[in-house]
Amino acid sequence: MTPLLLLPGMMCDAQLFGPQINAFSGHRPVMTCPLAGHDSVGALAEEILSNAPPRFALAGLSMGGIVAMEVLRQAPDRVDRLALLDTNPLAELDEVKARRTPQIAAARDGQLRRVMREEMKPNYLADGANQGAILDLCMAMATALGSDVFVAQSMALRDRPDQTETLRAFNGPALVLCGREDVLCPVHRHDLMHALLPNSTLQIIEGAGHLPTLEQPEKTTAALKRWLEI
Repeated sequence: MTPLLLLPGMMCDAQLFGPQINAFSGHRPVMTCPLAGHDSVGALAEEILSNAPPRFALAGLSMGGIVAMEVLRQAPDRVDRLALLDTNPLAELDEVKARRTPQIAAARDGQLRRVMREEMKPNYLADGANQGAILDLCMAMATALGSDVFVAQSMALRDRPDQTETLRAFNGPALVLCGREDVLCPVHRHDLMHALLPNSTLQIIEGAGHLPTLEQPEKTTAALKRWLEI
């Protein structure tokens, strides 16, 4: 059974994929890799590859998807299949880069919780009864990771490369998935990735925003199950 490697989003850990880990770990090896210890996407991908199995199914959400694309660029022969969730294949826009400078300074000044409160706007999530609990979990994950990880991840995202050619060259089974109400990585970005990937399926999750793994876990898990069984 092909191992499944899950890469979480910015300031998240394995808990982002809790429902999916519970669903799949009884049937195949499931691993997660923290995006910590480096301030470049390239270095993060190198470390992941140094610890990953020889060949694996790869899924990443948000920043995890960005790093997953770099893993694919560095070692396309090791990626059996690819799932990109609520992410962006393009280099960072200048206006987004500009916003990172004060965020980094604030995090270094001990204001990580304030920065995360401002960044984890409730409109990143769809309306739902579990919205508050998900935001609480996001804050807990971010607090546990700490300011140094926030700074390094911000730099990695700021300086990331465009990966459109990486996706165009990948012929393995691919899933492109996002929440219908994701305003951070909107649907049109996923239309682009779907068009670039020759052998991809596009799945839009209704009733979800930027974190469908937690907002609509059953729908998201079902889509990932179909992708794994192709």
